[in-house]
Amino acid sequence: MKVTIVGGGGFRVPLVYTALLGLSQRLGIDELVLHDVEQARLERIAPVLEGLAAERGVTLPFRGTTDLVDAVRDAEFVLCAIRVGQLEGRVVDESVPLGLGVLGQETTGPGGLCFALRTIPVMMQLAETMAEYAPNAWLINFTNPAGMVTEAVQRVLGERAIGICDSPAGLLRRAARALDREPSELWFDYFGLNHLGWLQGIRDGARELLPELLSSDARLDTFEEGRLFGGEWLRTLEMLPNEYLYYFYYAADTVNAIRESPNSRGSFLLDQQRAFYAEGAQPPAEALERWRKTRHDRERTYMAEARNAAGDCHEHEADANGGYEGEAMAVLEAIAGNTQALLILNTANRSSLPFLDEKAVVEVPCIVGRTGPVPIAVGEVAPHARALVETMKDVERTTIDAAISGSRQQAIRAIALHPLVPSVTTAREIFDGYCERLPGLKEAFPA
Repeated sequence: MKVTIVGGGGFRVPLVYTALLGLSQRLGIDELVLHDVEQARLERIAPVLEGLAAERGVTLPFRGTTDLVDAVRDAEFVLCAIRVGQLEGRVVDESVPLGLGVLGQETTGPGGLCFALRTIPVMMQLAETMAEYAPNAWLINFTNPAGMVTEAVQRVLGERAIGICDSPAGLLRRAARALDREPSELWFDYFGLNHLGWLQGIRDGARELLPELLSSDARLDTFEEGRLFGGEWLRTLEMLPNEYLYYFYYAADTVNAIRESPNSRGSFLLDQQRAFYAEGAQPPAEALERWRKTRHDRERTYMAEARNAAGDCHEHEADANGGYEGEAMAVLEAIAGNTQALLILNTANRSSLPFLDEKAVVEVPCIVGRTGPVPIAVGEVAPHARALVETMKDVERTTIDAAISGSRQQAIRAIALHPLVPSVTTAREIFDGYCERLPGLKEAFPA
């Protein structure tokens, strides 16, 4: 089996490689190809992977290439995590709206839309290359904004493109732990879009457990979402929101917290990873140690702006079950092994959320086997959640159309219709600010 990682020189690739080490023999993975647009990044990450293989005593040979056709040709699975514009682009995504008093965040708000505008055209090229050279491959996408990108590439690949995110699974595990239960014992009623989802029920076959969790401030205080949103608001909602909904429910608080911070997360990561990649190749053991230290510092700052706004002094806790690499491996194993696993994925709606059309990409529980994910029917949901999902789906689709067509008018429309953007005038100023600081965006969206 050939597996390809697009974005193979990325900082988090060692996490994916570690997960693949555990599956390679069982699934018969005999060819792993890392693709990146920069050879130097591949050369920096390669000894880290060699260090991991040596540490675990497992062999999974890999090779790097900057040739996309070579990378994807005849692959059975293509895993993709790229950052078009790299971290310099993320800093722009975050800082431009913030200068106008609007939330600047990687995937939420106008920052996420700008990220999508420059990412979707590149992802469409990947999809078209796969359609020609690996027509039977599955694309497992964790390129952000994951739901929007997945819906865009499904125009080419159909439902063989699957989006993943580790936030929903992490929320479910944390909620189960707060109830002193094992996740495998419970059914979780989760629905929404990527980074815009809610947990509206937890059942054990005998009774509904979510009210018990929401009624206990002591239990809520044991995990991040409980501390972020607070018991009073969670009991008002009667649901547990995905952590990214903090940016919607507490937008002004977050903007103030970010403005008071000396550095944005994007700026921190830019400086940190620039230093890591500048070091060049190292012996495997030394490269692995250096990567691990950098990763530890990186994980501590995850969603720090939301925690600061909420007054949560706890550090982010890495999920022991793994992040998106764990979700990616779960999808790969479910399809390759036809296991009929239950996973929360970004895939075409079909009839899961009846207020959206069948092709809208949603984030819901799915049964996953050889034919891919089959979304489970969710049905009707709380009116305010439905309204926000419908609005954001329109924003997402407008952004996709703008990215593919290069329409400045559509790009501004998408930003203006986003719930976190206060006016059309502000939307124009945000887009003009992006074009001024990102010359490639200005060229892609002529007036």
